[in-house]
Amino acid sequence: MSDASPLVGAEVLKQVKQIELRTRKLVGSLFAGEYRSVFRGQGIEFAEVRAYQDGDEFRAIDWNVSARMGHPYVKLFEEERELTLLLIVDRSGSVEFGKPVRKAERSAEIAAVLSLAAARNNDRVGAVVFSDDIDHVVPPAKGRRHALRVIRDLLTFEPVNRGTNLARALAYAGKLLRHRAIVVILSDFRATGWEEAIRRLAKRHDVVAISVDDPRETELPDAGWIELVDAEDGTRMVVDTSGPSNRVAVQISAEEMRLTRARVLERAQVDHIALHTHKPYAHTLMKAFERRARRNSR
Repeated sequence: MSDASPLVGAEVLKQVKQIELRTRKLVGSLFAGEYRSVFRGQGIEFAEVRAYQDGDEFRAIDWNVSARMGHPYVKLFEEERELTLLLIVDRSGSVEFGKPVRKAERSAEIAAVLSLAAARNNDRVGAVVFSDDIDHVVPPAKGRRHALRVIRDLLTFEPVNRGTNLARALAYAGKLLRHRAIVVILSDFRATGWEEAIRRLAKRHDVVAISVDDPRETELPDAGWIELVDAEDGTRMVVDTSGPSNRVAVQISAEEMRLTRARVLERAQVDHIALHTHKPYAHTLMKAFERRARRNSR
């Protein structure tokens, strides 16, 4: 695991600047005036105590202070002024796939949007990059410069491992975060055994799952005999795609995985935003966050 910033050259800095310019409009339109509504519910913190007044909540009485002062006092709380946004970013073998952009590239750009939005609102942002281990960590901090570091690290990170251990990444995030935070998971969720881990994380934090899929994982072309290679374990198989039954079997398997993922996230009460490599993501992302803002304002 690494938490040090890699040395970067002019080309990487140019890429960071290009992403910042490309996403600037979306950052502004997506969160202008409603960022706090989108990511509300981060928790409350103690503010002060004052003398009890008619109509105060009985459960808010501070019995220790009341005993010392000889008459009732209540605790007052306020919404935390700062948010912490933690990005959990998948860099396993399966996210290196995708067209016209790789799933990993799409995730990095969405992470850039969220990082810059957090910086604009003076909130902390950090990142955990994982494969079958915790590969890289950027501890949460504030400021535009730090947000650009998060983006730079995601762009320059070179995965070594190919497998996926989403459960380990979720458990690590739970230990890293001491207070309630916003946790955004960017992954294709092609992993096993993560159901309980995300349920535990969602009990303490506001978790948003952003899945990124590629249509070629769902539909095979009618191209005769082709060799398929598992991007994570290297397993190879030859499939006759001219047979309709084989193409249908792939579609059924992909649909079952999609439905299972949706059920797990729903049961954990995790917001799910489904994106694809072959479609623009801005409109879908904006609509999803608008729904969150409306729900949080009720």
